[in-house]
Amino acid sequence: MAFHAQINAVLAQLNGLIVGKSDQVRDCVTCLLAGGHLLIEDVPGVGKTTLAHGLAHTLGLQFSRVQFTADLMPSDLTGVSVYDRAREGFVFHPGPIFAQILLADEINRASPKSQSALLEAMEEYQVTAEGSTRALPQPFFVIATQNPREQLGTYPLPESQLDRFLMRVSLGYPDREAERRILAGNGHRRKAQELLPLLDATELLRIQQAVTEVHASAPLLDYVLDLVEASRNGQWFVQGLSPRAAIALLRVAKARAFIEGRAHISPDDVQDTIVQTVAHRLVPVAQSGRSPVAQVQAMVESVPLR
Repeated sequence: MAFHAQINAVLAQLNGLIVGKSDQVRDCVTCLLAGGHLLIEDVPGVGKTTLAHGLAHTLGLQFSRVQFTADLMPSDLTGVSVYDRAREGFVFHPGPIFAQILLADEINRASPKSQSALLEAMEEYQVTAEGSTRALPQPFFVIATQNPREQLGTYPLPESQLDRFLMRVSLGYPDREAERRILAGNGHRRKAQELLPLLDATELLRIQQAVTEVHASAPLLDYVLDLVEASRNGQWFVQGLSPRAAIALLRVAKARAFIEGRAHISPDDVQDTIVQTVAHRLVPVAQSGRSPVAQVQAMVESVPLR
């Protein structure tokens, strides 16, 4: 399949940066090739920000980073108009959101008001500021990192914003051998800045278009619909998956098949990515006592293949 060698090179370069996490790296690349926004959630210090930097440099896209803090204002993201004496008028100065990749670092340390400033950008790929609407560059991705909710100084992301993230990925602690390699290499943050761009914006847009052309058979579509309907029957979750979530699940499965070099989706593509794609959108029923991840896995096991 076209672009397969380039994608393998991207995965290899990122796996050299984030050691021992090849599945999570593949999930992140899957998300971006599917044209979606990525949420990386885990405790501090496991490589979330390093991975985000690595993705930006490897994809060769214009990049900006915002450290989300409690005092961050929406205008700090979108930009502000400043009076220009020479022009005798106000001139708009674009904020860091006007980039192809925006790294929203520790997004849940900002107030809900600042978090909501991202909503329009993530859904409409535009920003309305001071009465004017301005288009964002293409492609446009938000890669957000967040710490667990129970940590001090964090705000829960609103459900409407969680739904805008195509996938949520958790890195977890490295195993002993991977951590030994990290220690021997004195960390990987500086190495992320030295990565070579393996794609550019034009190539990435072509890949995203090719991903949309991956074939989904009628039985495969029925299987996706069976999973969506199971989420809505009240047995597993308080509220089921929305049509947007169903579309997201299919997009991610197409991207996973594309990465594997196939022109069609298999049920394995859906099963391998469904937790990362839908668990952050769902709340288990109270009596289950399971986490969203475990509840999604149990639901998938209950739905037979056609």
